[in-house]
Amino acid sequence: MARPLYVIGHRNPDTDSICAAIGYAHLKQALGEKAVAARAGKINAETRYVLERFGVEAPVLITDLYPRARDIMSPIAVTIHPDQTIRELGQLMRESSGKSAAVINEKGILLGIVSLGDLARRYFEELEMPDLASAGVTFQGLLAVLDGRIEVAGNMDRTVRGKIWIAAAKAETFRKLIGEGDIALAGDRDEAQLTLLECGIDALVLTGNARAGNALREAAASRGTMVFRTRYDTYTAARLINQSIPVRVVMQDQVVSFRPSDLVSDIRETTVRTRFRNYPVTENGRIIGMINRDRLIVLEREKVILVDHNEKTQAVAGIEEAHIIEIIDHHRLGGLETGEPIFIRHDPVGSTSTIVASMHWHRNVEMPQAIAGVLLAGILSDTLLFKSPTSTPQDVEMAERLALVAGVGVQEFGMAVVRAGSRFNGIEPEEIIRYDLKEFQISDYRVSISQISVMDAADMLANRWEELSGALSTVRQKEGYDLALLMVTDIMQETTHLLHAGRPVSLLRRAFGEESTDTTFVLPGTMSRKKQVVPPLVEAARAEELV
Repeated sequence: MARPLYVIGHRNPDTDSICAAIGYAHLKQALGEKAVAARAGKINAETRYVLERFGVEAPVLITDLYPRARDIMSPIAVTIHPDQTIRELGQLMRESSGKSAAVINEKGILLGIVSLGDLARRYFEELEMPDLASAGVTFQGLLAVLDGRIEVAGNMDRTVRGKIWIAAAKAETFRKLIGEGDIALAGDRDEAQLTLLECGIDALVLTGNARAGNALREAAASRGTMVFRTRYDTYTAARLINQSIPVRVVMQDQVVSFRPSDLVSDIRETTVRTRFRNYPVTENGRIIGMINRDRLIVLEREKVILVDHNEKTQAVAGIEEAHIIEIIDHHRLGGLETGEPIFIRHDPVGSTSTIVASMHWHRNVEMPQAIAGVLLAGILSDTLLFKSPTSTPQDVEMAERLALVAGVGVQEFGMAVVRAGSRFNGIEPEEIIRYDLKEFQISDYRVSISQISVMDAADMLANRWEELSGALSTVRQKEGYDLALLMVTDIMQETTHLLHAGRPVSLLRRAFGEESTDTTFVLPGTMSRKKQVVPPLVEAARAEELV
């Protein structure tokens, strides 16, 4: 079964990141690929409004792309009960071409593992007729391996208590060697059969499909001796009896198992220490798959398309373990490396959704109303209703085309989207900081820049400035950032209030001048993180290096 191709946006996804992933996954599906829209974090209120407005499901959540046990395990080829015989096990493994089997109880709980190697060792270790009593073999198991038929019945659930004998000697020898509770194999010699009964055996196996005569039947019934017949000759029957041993005798009960969520990197370390061939994967004690150590050599990586970002620091965790197929973005290049050439669509527009919509038209792919609606929302959100300096004529043109398909007015719908995204009442301060947070490496500094858009920044800061400043410091310390910034962007006033925590403050002063307060810069006309905050910080860092 082919693995899906995930179309995924950045961590702490904003509306454009989610909507672009949905739109591009739709395009890929229309072109015949098994694409799945994905997200690398929680959906915010603005995005939730958009998805509910058009009845679109949220992309699947992917917290990381590190390969796990579930990604490399194979279906279980053979399962067997511990009381079944090793002959039954061998037949099952031959039919399935499996090299190992899981031993489970009636509830499906894993009890052990048995491999072809275990069966081979058992075969070579048995140089003489086995002591079936010590192995706990039942008469039912014995009958099964011989494909036998019952001539004289008895308690088939009883455990064999004696030894196995082949009646190839004189009667006097029988009486000396064979004792009570033993089992004997004999052909069609009537005299030998009756002599064996006199020895007190528990069961007589007639080989070569010999049938019990009336005299034998009567004698066996009176003594309580079971009589079976098998189509196999004496030599073959003797060999088969060795296979009546229950699986629990040969299974490995000290099993190294893994959970579906275990990381492959951890599994590798364990397999180096243990050296088993196969490892079961269990969930709540029940086996759900098997990992062959050969699968650890060359892993099949997840295939992903990155939208709305191209920096490793913003990508879903474990991106280095994935196979990046494409990148669709409108941000600065961030140094993400790939192992081979890939397709990149990188346009200087205000929204990745603009690019995705354009690619639909270019490929003549029909766009449903819902897809047009979410892509329109992505454009309006990322360009702040075209007030952001990142906005371009292409964004405006594409928004107008999408609005016609979606059946909405651009300005009316845009204001509804912005209002949905500017309601932060009842939301915890730290959640606000992480609402739309992006991480950047600026010179030697690890910097986070969060942005929220509101209708009235002055009112929000008057009520929540202190707790937002505290939460900003908390996030910086938790994540180990050198500098943490929060852009509170007033859409109506077209102004950003920039809160900061950490060092160096000199970098901010060089980029934006002096603060209005101890921890806030007021930046009139600033609406864009990408175009109006990151570039001045980069230039300021370069200038500091020259000082």
